[in-house]
Amino acid sequence: MSEETNGPDDELLAQTAEAEKVSAAARLFDVRRVIGGLFVVYGLIVTLLGIFDSPSEIDKAQGVRINLWMGLAMLALGAFFLLWLRWRPTQVPAAKADPDADAGPRKPVGD
Repeated sequence: MSEETNGPDDELLAQTAEAEKVSAAARLFDVRRVIGGLFVVYGLIVTLLGIFDSPSEIDKAQGVRINLWMGLAMLALGAFFLLWLRWRPTQVPAAKADPDADAGPRKPVGD
């Protein structure tokens, strides 16, 4: 038994599947996601260190709970990057079928 193919429909499905893979990869490795995630993780660590600072560590910083404030700032920056990613998702440009189609007429090499 032979399978019948729909020709252009199968090609369109293959192109759509490939575009979805590229789009998912572009969204996954968006630099805003990486930077935001790292700032959130490091911000949590530094904030927890700031909450449990000893009096001697606070005295070294001239009475300022610097770890707490910097941790909160890092959390805010990380949240900003992640919210920015949510508000403006990555747009992957559509791939052209023929890269030479917009090149215009070609000149002979000898002219």
